[in-house]
Amino acid sequence: MSETLSIDSNQIHSLWQKLADELLNIFDAHGVCAVVANETAVFTQTTTIVGVSDPQRKYFDVWICDKDGRLQQTRWNKEHASFASFLAAEKPTMQEKFNQPPAELIRSELWQLPRERIMAVPLPAPGRYAPVTPPGILCLIDPDDGLPLTDPENMAALATHVTMGLDRAYLRQTVGRQDIEFAVVSEISYALTSTLSLQNIYRQLMEPVRRTLNVGSVSVGLIEQPSGDIIFVDMLMGDLFKDLPTIRLKKGQGIAGWVSDNRQALIINDVYSDKRFYSSVDRQSGFQTNNMICIPLQIEDRVIGILQAINKQNGIFNENDLRLLQAIGGPLAAAIENASLHTAVLAEKRRIETIFANMSEGMMTVDATGLITHANDSLLSLLFRDLPSLLGQKANDMIRLTSGSLNEFMQRILDVNEEYPQLATEMSQQGGGTVPILLSGAPIRDEKGQVTEMIFVFSDLSQIREVERLRDDFFHGIIHELRTPLATILMYARLLREGKAQQKEKADRFLGVIERESDRLQKMVRQMLEVVKMEASEFQRSNDLVSLNDLFEEILPPLADRATEKGLTFRQRITSDMPSVLGNQDTYHLIFKNLIDNAVKFTLSGTVRVEAFPENGQVVVQVKDDGIGIPKQALPNLFGRFFRAQTAVERGIAGTGLGLYMVKVAVENYNGTIQVKSTAGKGTTFTVKLPIAET
Repeated sequence: MSETLSIDSNQIHSLWQKLADELLNIFDAHGVCAVVANETAVFTQTTTIVGVSDPQRKYFDVWICDKDGRLQQTRWNKEHASFASFLAAEKPTMQEKFNQPPAELIRSELWQLPRERIMAVPLPAPGRYAPVTPPGILCLIDPDDGLPLTDPENMAALATHVTMGLDRAYLRQTVGRQDIEFAVVSEISYALTSTLSLQNIYRQLMEPVRRTLNVGSVSVGLIEQPSGDIIFVDMLMGDLFKDLPTIRLKKGQGIAGWVSDNRQALIINDVYSDKRFYSSVDRQSGFQTNNMICIPLQIEDRVIGILQAINKQNGIFNENDLRLLQAIGGPLAAAIENASLHTAVLAEKRRIETIFANMSEGMMTVDATGLITHANDSLLSLLFRDLPSLLGQKANDMIRLTSGSLNEFMQRILDVNEEYPQLATEMSQQGGGTVPILLSGAPIRDEKGQVTEMIFVFSDLSQIREVERLRDDFFHGIIHELRTPLATILMYARLLREGKAQQKEKADRFLGVIERESDRLQKMVRQMLEVVKMEASEFQRSNDLVSLNDLFEEILPPLADRATEKGLTFRQRITSDMPSVLGNQDTYHLIFKNLIDNAVKFTLSGTVRVEAFPENGQVVVQVKDDGIGIPKQALPNLFGRFFRAQTAVERGIAGTGLGLYMVKVAVENYNGTIQVKSTAGKGTTFTVKLPIAET
């Protein structure tokens, strides 16, 4: 008896050795199962079954090997395998086929194989802590009574050998998977940090995460400020959502809202059993959410959004999936924040550049060493220079001031005691000219308070100087215009009072002079009152039908007489039966009387012409003269208030500078236009176009 046991022991040891030799270079769990099933079946001359569960415990991969070494691999779902009773025993078990087997075993795939009994041992080996190896089983079908492996101790020993091989295979698989996951996380992290475009970030994120976690969908929701709502990124949502409005969850709403508010990750493998789940999105889209992982995206202590992996494709989410998603979430949050900051910086940069470029004032920036770093078009126009000629040059060499220097003004800017330094001076222009400016500036400091740049603003005072000149000319003109008629009235009134006009004819002549000069004063006062009305928006804006033929019949004869008395030729060509225009009779009287009166006044010899005709839905009126003309430099300001061309002032031609201003305002009030063409010394043509009234 002792000899038999000794032989059996040696035989078993040879099985152990053979298994050890073959499993030495096998690192695949399926390979381990196949070798164990084959060697055990051949050794015992008994059909052998090895089965291991998938990680999600939904099915068993099963290897069946007969005594001749023919191996078959199959898959049994959890219910059909019915290994539960053997696994629950946690020890080697012999189950007789006709000795009250468990009901579930009778209905199983396994129970169809034996004729009499099954010898089974659970995997991992009983009493062995092997968290990496999923539940499994090793079975002998109808083993002989004298077979050494039917001894429980030997079956337990065999299970230990198998478990060691499986442990090593699953550990190797885990390490391999972790290497892959680490590589994926590294790849994603690098990709996320290599771009500042949110679109590229989302594009580079989706597919690697879906592939690594083996999920149906990945979504990102960003927190909107200041509402706290979560808005999901459209481009990650898939085709089912493309025709739907952007998904928005209120603060705290849904699983995403809970994760955001509580700053905690969640694994939920049955979302419809969780009361926090917001199912409205599924109903609207037709998408079916089964399970998910949701993590907060945080920057330090601030949550900027959430990251979700939805619908695990081969089971349920586990802690390893969570760790992987969290490893991705950190770089993703940083990338989104950096991209958002970059976008904000670019927007601010564009805003500042737009302001800088479109300011009517000249602007220039200078670095800490005094070199010009930028200048806008307004400054280039003032200097008559282009940008390349300024960039990188010493500011003090390029900006020459008639009083003081730019370097001195820079020192004033750096002087903390002067809050808003300004300097009114003149600046030299390329070509030898100068321009009056008001120069102001401010330092630009870094976070340490050090000055890195200075910005200068050059306000062109030319228009202000011109306005001041116009104002002075206006007051001088008004004083002159008032003084002459007043002096005349006063003189003739005194003569009358002193009885110097004894004859009636002489008294009538004195009174006529007083009346004429009084009318002149009244006209000046009335003209200034009309300007006040215009600026107070009280100008006549009625829309009466006005016949210009009737108007010209009224105003042209006395003007023609004045021209003839002055020795001028007066010609008129007015188309008969011209269509009416909308407006006010008195306003059109003011317009055309001013234009024709000016033509007569500023023409010393030659001809004054007035033409009126319909053309292209408008009435065109032209007033032409052979007068003194208007200098080219005066044309841009011709219709300004109180403006009088220098030639008129020099020739002593009376006027207030208000007539053409009122004409332009009146014409434009009725949607008309006025244009002027003039050559100094050769004459002027004013063209007024008014829309024909619709009848």
